[in-house]
Amino acid sequence: MPTVSQHYGHHAVPGAVDETRTRQQAAPVVLMVSGGADSTALLLMACTSKLDIQDGRGVAPIARERLHVLHVNHHLRGKASDGDEAFVRELCAQYGLPLCVEHAYFDGESGNIEAAAREVRYAAARRYVRELCAQTGAPRTAARICTAHTSSDRAETFLMNAIKGSGPAGLSSIPRRRNIVVRPLLDLTHGELVGYLQVHGQPWREDESNEDISYLRNYVRHRVMPVVAQRNASVCKTIGAACEILGDEDAFLSQLSAQAFRSCLRKEAAGALVLDARRLAAAEVVIARRIVRLAIKRIDPGARPEMRHVERVLSCVAEGTGSVTLPAGIDARVEFGMLAFKAPAAREGLVADWITIPGRLPLGGGRMLVAEPMAVEPGCDIVRRARELAAAGEVTALVDAAALGFADSDSERILAGSRGEIPAEARLARLWVDGPAPGDVMCPLGMSGRSKKVSDLLGEARIPVSERAGVPVVRTAPGGAVVWVAGVRADERFKCTAATRVAYLLRVVDAD
Repeated sequence: MPTVSQHYGHHAVPGAVDETRTRQQAAPVVLMVSGGADSTALLLMACTSKLDIQDGRGVAPIARERLHVLHVNHHLRGKASDGDEAFVRELCAQYGLPLCVEHAYFDGESGNIEAAAREVRYAAARRYVRELCAQTGAPRTAARICTAHTSSDRAETFLMNAIKGSGPAGLSSIPRRRNIVVRPLLDLTHGELVGYLQVHGQPWREDESNEDISYLRNYVRHRVMPVVAQRNASVCKTIGAACEILGDEDAFLSQLSAQAFRSCLRKEAAGALVLDARRLAAAEVVIARRIVRLAIKRIDPGARPEMRHVERVLSCVAEGTGSVTLPAGIDARVEFGMLAFKAPAAREGLVADWITIPGRLPLGGGRMLVAEPMAVEPGCDIVRRARELAAAGEVTALVDAAALGFADSDSERILAGSRGEIPAEARLARLWVDGPAPGDVMCPLGMSGRSKKVSDLLGEARIPVSERAGVPVVRTAPGGAVVWVAGVRADERFKCTAATRVAYLLRVVDAD
């Protein structure tokens, strides 16, 4: 992982007076400048020309007091990297721009250096914006981070993503704006910016690593783009237009997918969420794919699911059963009409999962939930037994199968119960187990049907707030009625009565 250090070098604008009041009223515009031709042109244009920074004004001059420069020295090219930093320092001094320099150092475990360096740069820019907004009192949403991406970069990224097999989001390539990050040079090619600098007599720094075609971008730039340009000299602008269309359509589908995701969501907790698999299966496949990707990203924003992962999950959904291991170790599992995603950490702690009856469910922390069906023998006082268990303070409860909808009370089933048999449907029961959720309400046993917040019951039981998330809650379904708060109280609606013929014994025990 890279380590980062920061250094500020502020240069006063020649002839400037106290600009504190003005700076407090102006949101910062941070220019990301490496010293290459594109970013050098960005700095010159920001100081001397007009740019569209997506602030509603269109193409307009940027107030000089708003401008700040960020340079990140990655120290990947030795003295050449230090030369880039010196060049940017001199350029900022020449134009009187405040400069922040960050130093990043990469170890051997950084993996994809290009991707890691990009993440460091954007993280540094966001951090710098936060600091500047805190100093001036400007709203962060009004700030801008400007990068020097060109239509050449956009076309190269499009082709790179096409080679790698990206979907619409990847093929839409580099957007003009993402939140406060804007790219005002996206309609200009690299060649046009080089010509601009030459006209103005402004030198720039060359990165010799840009010639190394072992990097995919450089291969596309030096081997693919020249061939394509032989058939279409305006290929960058042509691809750019296609990217605009793809970007607009991708944004629209993302909006539809987010709405569909919310309609499918049944439960969400740290590192885990549950979707309605039947509703997901009924969605258009283009929306269903995006819903799965959204779910994975909600579990782990850093996960990189590929199309094959998404298709495997949807295959399980279509079949109504099955499981898939996804990137970042996420487990996706379809059971009983629900699609559950769980991160490794969530599987180690209190789970959110179905328990079949009979069945056992690991709860984490060395605990196990055991559920068993029990036929009520003739002459057995099941009500008394349920009260005794509750009074003993054990982590055990008896609930009525018929009240849960898994057994009936017609004459045939009553006869089966009188013979000590368990009806077939009572053996197919399942209950949902997770933790307490905000707004949970139940009808505690012994309160004659009056409702009460689960949080209040946990408080009365003197369970520390820090431990409440680990209290198992048994429900009829994800987000359904509370059947039992383990070790605290069962629900009046599912209590055993004199008419009970099949009961479920629920116990929390130490795992073997």
